[in-house]
Amino acid sequence: MKLHRNEALGKNAITGYGEGYVMVNRVRHQRTLVVLPDRLVTDWAATTFGALSADHLAALLPLDAEIILLGTGATLQFPRAEIMAPLIRAGVGYEVMDVHAACRTYNILVSEERKVAAALLLG
Repeated sequence: MKLHRNEALGKNAITGYGEGYVMVNRVRHQRTLVVLPDRLVTDWAATTFGALSADHLAALLPLDAEIILLGTGATLQFPRAEIMAPLIRAGVGYEVMDVHAACRTYNILVSEERKVAAALLLG
């Protein structure tokens, strides 16, 4: 699906997605990444939902997001509570959804000038 960027925002926007990829500002990414309004994290250690750990989510805390959208791949999968514990303990809001829903939700929250991070598991 192709999404359109609001050029006036001057922030990272997810401009498209499909099976195994997302496009941020029209640049295609096929590996797990974290998208924030002002930067991309392309070296997030998480690779797949099955390998996701509490340490992976704890590594997102320094990004200072008020809400983290966890895109769990092509389908919605819910992590065990102990994996989400670092976010819960820190009081960071989070939503778990499939990658495509996370992309759409991220763009909406960015347009509302929210401090959001989309952690997208593409593997």
